[in-house]
Amino acid sequence: METNYKRQYRQMDDTTKQKISQALRGRTKSATHAQSISDGLKNYWKQVPNKPNNNETKNEENE
Repeated sequence: METNYKRQYRQMDDTTKQKISQALRGRTKSATHAQSISDGLKNYWKQVPNKPNNNETKNEENE
């Protein structure tokens, strides 16, 4: 059974990254809260695959 995530790949546009960065400026979190967020995101990103490279896909098809 495959889990559906909001994002399909890790990469995102630089403009999107900049908007997120600006929105989160000035907010503070406790050390325990920051560690909990870090642990949760590490577990989440282990599940999201990298976007396939077209060259790798073509090489696999030819083999």
